[in-house]
Amino acid sequence: MLSFLTSLLPTSYFLPGWLTLDTNPLNHLLQGLVGACGISVLCSLMRVHLFLEEQSWSDKDASSQKAAGHQRETKSGFTGMVQFFFVTGILAVVGSRVASLVVLEFSLRAVSGWVTAGPDSGRFLQQLLLQSQFSVGCALSCSLHFIHEGASQRWLCLLLAAALSWLLARQATRLLHHVMALYKLHSSQQYCGICISLLTWGRCLLPMLCRTLFITFSVAVIASVSIINQHFLSATEALRFWTPLTICYTLLVVYMQEEQHRQPSSQAVMNAVVVRLGGLMVLMLTVGHWTDVLHILMCFLGEASCLIPTKDLLDATSSRDEEDYTENIKREHRRRPQRPQTQEKEHQR
Repeated sequence: MLSFLTSLLPTSYFLPGWLTLDTNPLNHLLQGLVGACGISVLCSLMRVHLFLEEQSWSDKDASSQKAAGHQRETKSGFTGMVQFFFVTGILAVVGSRVASLVVLEFSLRAVSGWVTAGPDSGRFLQQLLLQSQFSVGCALSCSLHFIHEGASQRWLCLLLAAALSWLLARQATRLLHHVMALYKLHSSQQYCGICISLLTWGRCLLPMLCRTLFITFSVAVIASVSIINQHFLSATEALRFWTPLTICYTLLVVYMQEEQHRQPSSQAVMNAVVVRLGGLMVLMLTVGHWTDVLHILMCFLGEASCLIPTKDLLDATSSRDEEDYTENIKREHRRRPQRPQTQEKEHQR
């Protein structure tokens, strides 16, 4: 029955070959749904983590109340659903080849950024998790495409995965609404099990997310390399593709890391998205196909639909970085004038 329904969809008789999907459209839709649910879970848990962090800082720093105000600007129900289904459609249309490139690019950027982050790795991990939303969706889509490739009842497996992902996303959203509305009251009176658990073990939420994403991208990198190598007939073609990709993205990642350290704000993140995907588009124009170029253009929309609603979280994390940076500068300026005064006293003696 599914084959009959999919046969009624537009095929190569009506559309060019580079606009048609290579597999069942239902499989792509379910993979996109799983990826969108993963993005929703990540965003909800990051909002919970940042809210708990700002609550812990509220007694120590009065300026944190300004950042905490950004956390209360959550999406309404209708806007959140529109954004959710829009991301689902983008992930469903983007091909596995371009999604694999997005996964490999993010993995390279994450490793290089973690190496150069230094002692301020906590703030870097927060910003990295917020920037990884669309990449997480691509990672889940690539992993599902790789794991269920060749399965006889692939759509049933993907349907089960989509149902479980939807349930997990709904639970994470409910947790976010509960924490935002009742955490202050319940944590002070200590009669809610959820809020007491977050009050006790809330600091473990960020390491748990980091470990989960590490496992997710470890599987996705293996799946991405396998998916990309399927498009090459010989080792020479694969070498011609991987060599410029590795060189260009290594240089690009180093450049973007320096730019984000100079200007740690949401605007710098958006500029980094444009530069990264623009470089990937130029590379695909050289060694790729027209289908890849079209999918990269859709990745721009996917990145924007994930980052714009969470701009308040990016500003909240970057504001703390700017405060720490200004405090370090003030400390250096306070220490510098002391040295010439001590030298003058020694010359007078």
